[in-house]
Parts: sequence; structure tokens; C-alpha cells
Amino acid sequence: MPRTVSPGMARGKGQLGTGPLNGRRLLALLLSCCVLGSVAYCSVTVGNIERVTSPCKAHSGDNASFSSTRRGFLAAALTGAALTLAPVSFAAAATGTSKSKTITGHLDPGAADFVYLPVEVPAGVNKISVSYTYSKPQVASGLLGNACDIGIFDEKGTELAGKGFRGWSGGFRTEFSISAGETTPGYLPGPIGKGTWNVVLGPYQVAGQGLDYTVNVTLEYGPDVAPFKPQYPPQQIAGRGAAWYRGDAHLHTVYSDGKRTPEEVAAGARTARLDFMISTDHNTPASHGAWGPLAGNDLLILTGEEVTTRNGQYLALGLEPGEWIDWRYRARDKGFEQEAQRIHASGGIVVPAHPYCPYVACRWKFGYDDADAVEVWTGPWTLDDESSVNTWDSMLAHSARTGGRWLPAMGNSDAHSVPQVIGLPHNVVNAAALSRDALLDGIRNGRNWIAESADVSVDFQVASGGKSATVGERLNVAVDAPVTVTAKIAGVPNGVVRFITDEGQTQQVTLPASGQGTSTWLTTPQLAAYVRVEVRHPKIDGTSGSGTEMGTVIPLGPMAALTNPIFLGAS
Repeated sequence: MPRTVSPGMARGKGQLGTGPLNGRRLLALLLSCCVLGSVAYCSVTVGNIERVTSPCKAHSGDNASFSSTRRGFLAAALTGAALTLAPVSFAAAATGTSKSKTITGHLDPGAADFVYLPVEVPAGVNKISVSYTYSKPQVASGLLGNACDIGIFDEKGTELAGKGFRGWSGGFRTEFSISAGETTPGYLPGPIGKGTWNVVLGPYQVAGQGLDYTVNVTLEYGPDVAPFKPQYPPQQIAGRGAAWYRGDAHLHTVYSDGKRTPEEVAAGARTARLDFMISTDHNTPASHGAWGPLAGNDLLILTGEEVTTRNGQYLALGLEPGEWIDWRYRARDKGFEQEAQRIHASGGIVVPAHPYCPYVACRWKFGYDDADAVEVWTGPWTLDDESSVNTWDSMLAHSARTGGRWLPAMGNSDAHSVPQVIGLPHNVVNAAALSRDALLDGIRNGRNWIAESADVSVDFQVASGGKSATVGERLNVAVDAPVTVTAKIAGVPNGVVRFITDEGQTQQVTLPASGQGTSTWLTTPQLAAYVRVEVRHPKIDGTSGSGTEMGTVIPLGPMAALTNPIFLGAS
């Protein structure tokens, strides 16, 4: 899997993705005199094409250039994480014609998270097209190069979580079009209403040399074509009752920064022998209307979004089809709490994704108070997953000590393109039905474990005095009651089975070459507040590892399966 980030790509763990989007509730500077800091804007019309350039002395008639100053942009940024520049106006025109304008500008390091370029759209427009480029100067190793996202809001406005969102492609595309009947993937079809639209730049990396941008906007005039009709997938599969269901809840398509079509993703989920999948394109619900024809009695397809902010990414799972979650805030703002409330109000869940991802703006910094679960394993097993599991385990111990809410674990593939494997890993959820509500309830309550493939099975239970419990449950017995812990494993040749409690690893057993075996252990609630199971592959040198070595050598092999805990004793 790629482990480097190119300008304009996001830091989804283990793959390249759409650039992160961020900002605060819009506290924008509206520049009525077309001036930002020491940068002035003017327009020159030549025939049917208007070019809006920066910098120049628009009001003095002098075309001498100015360079933007860091002080000017920082002063503006301190009033909010977004800037709105002077509007660009288009005149009405005859049906069948088009008009284009070009906007150029320069951003210094310290620029706002979002730069809004207002476009005054007249009546009679049936299509808007936008393309952009930006400078990519060479930078020394270890320094940030330029990377700039793009998207658009329509005449309904740019308010946080408002109604004006019409699409985002991050840094994955250099151009897009919107009309009533069809759009570029990542954007929402619909009429091109009269009013102020906003092309939005998201400069999430600006090199020391600054970032020069060029944005081309073209309007086409004429009546609207037939409107697009979304085909949303059903929210449940009838006749599928209580069972353990397998599903990958972190998947990308061409509607954000993936290279697979929805058809290819659905086919991949079926190849992985999954019962369900959740679509989570970055910062847009544009793919939701494409999944209906691809769902079936053998595959439940749910809708979601990977919300990609400047301070980490999270999964909004089980969104109502077509629902959009805003990402324009940082950890120091209140946006995440507000959006988490909206997700919960609609019945969805919030899951921080790959919290130790090392890419710029990818590491999770919002805390876990509003989370319903945490993605501790993302794609092929790597060191950041090891860190996620260790942090999560510490959180379990804290919950056991305080009696507070505990945070369940999830694992997903975050697959974007070949050769990334859909379903590596995935969740095995104990749900009352194969439905949106039942699956989310199972995940929310930790009734799930994580497998690297459908070949792996784990049957994990505890029992005492005629009582028993399984993953995500509590065995309520006396503190000194003997508890038998049993894990039956299949599908991991020479695998290493580890029992882990709040005290740490307490037992380790190596499976035979067949990959099948049963491990048991006797404990009490006094000794173990909870028990969970890890199944590891052997280390790269073929040894099992003890899990207790100190030093520079990685003590354990890659994960093959990981369960949520079973709690022991009274709550």
C-alpha cells in the first residue's frame, strides 16, 4: 500500500485520499473593495472571457504588482478560518451560449483554511464547470509542499452544516461540472440557481514560496435537462434474523478519491464474502444515490461519510441516504460536537478512523467523548495500528476503574483502489437482524470482533456457575467466582492466541499448522476486570514472539483477529 502523500492527496491511513477539509463556522471577511491584506483584485474583460487577476492596483489604474504578505493573511485568518474574496459576476446570456472567467491569486503560508471565491450566477444557467491549477514548487525533504483542495457551495450559502453544499473532490480532481441531470463524481446534481455560488479552495499545505492558484469558471445557458433521480439502497434485508454478520465499514469510490467504481466496490465486498458494507467517501454523500441497484439479498449496502478535517478523520456510519456531514472545523472549535449530535440524532454512529495515522492533518485530536467506537485496525497491520490498540486497551482499563462508558473497537479496510483488499480487515457483528439499526446497535455496544478475512473465525466465551457471556457482554458473578475463558479459533495457521486483561497478557498459545485450536484459561473477576482475545500471525522470522520482549525488535506478528472485551463481575 502507498505510504507517501502527494500534494493534493489526503492522509487516509494506508492509502492516498482526498485532501482534508477544515475550518470554523464561517467568520468571513467580505472584501467590498477587493483588497485582502496587501493584495488587490481587478477584472479585465476581453470578448466573452473575463480574467480576474491578483495582485494589481484595481482602483488606481496602475498595473504594478504587489506580493501578498504573511501579516495580511494572518491578520485575516485570526478573525476566522475562512476568507471570502470579492465576487465575480456573470451577465445573462442567450440560450446555447457559454461564458468563462479566470481568477488567479496568491496565498502565503498562514493562509486561512478555506478561501471562498464568490461567483454571481444569473438566471438561465443550466450548467457550471470549474477547473483549477496551483503552483507546486520544489521543497527540501521534510518540508511541506503545496496541496490545495476544491469544492463548491450553491446559492443557499456556506453556513456550517447548511443547505448549500454541492460537492467536494479534495485534491483528487482538477475540474468538475454540475447540472440538473448529471455531475462529476463527488458533486450533487441539481438546478443551477440564481444567486451567489462559492468556489472553495482548501489550502491545507502551503510551501514557504507560497501558492499561486488559477480557477476557471464556465457557465452554460439554457433550460435544465431532466433531473437526476437517486437510487438509494434499502436499509435492511428481510428474513435475516439474529446472527453474526461480516462487514467492511470504511470504503471509498471514484466519488471521492478512490479508483474503484461503486460496481467494483460492491463486487469486491461479495468476493470478500461480506454480508454488509458501508460507503464512506470523503466529505460528500454524492455516491449514495448510486448504490440502490448494487444491493441485493446477499449484500446490505449502508451509506456514510468519512469526515476529513484538519485534525483527524472520522466515520459517520449509517447516515440517512443523501445526508451530508460538514468537516470545516478544527479540534479547537465546536464543529465536531455539533456534527456528532446531528449524526446521533439521525441514528448514525461516530467512529474516529486510524487515529495514529502519521500523515499531515490525519492524527485524531478531538478526543473520544462523542465517539461510539474507534477504528483501531485499518488495512494491512502496521505500527500505527499497534499504537491504536494499545491506547484503546488503556481506555478499557480506565472504564473498568471508573465504571464509565467503554469504547468498542472496529476494524476496516479503508480500501481505495487495487491492490488494496476490500474486507482486510472487517467486522463480525452480533446483530438481531441484517439491518442498519441492528448492525449499528451491535457496533455501538461492542458486540463485534475484527477479522482479517472471512477464512478466520473466533468463538470467544466466558462461563461461571451456569452463566455465560460473549463479546461485548458482562458476566455478572462474584469477585471470587471461578471463570472459564474459552477461545475457539480457525483459519490462522501457526497463529498465536493471546488472552489480555486489564493486567496485560496472561496467556499465549500457538496454534498448529492447521490453524485450528481451542484455548482455555481459568480466572476470577478479582484478577481480571475484562478479557479480550488477539490472534496474531507469527513474526517475520517465523517465531511466535512472547509479547513481552523489550528493545528495538517488534515483539509480535501481524494481527489476524481481535475481539472486543468481555467484562467480568458486577458493573
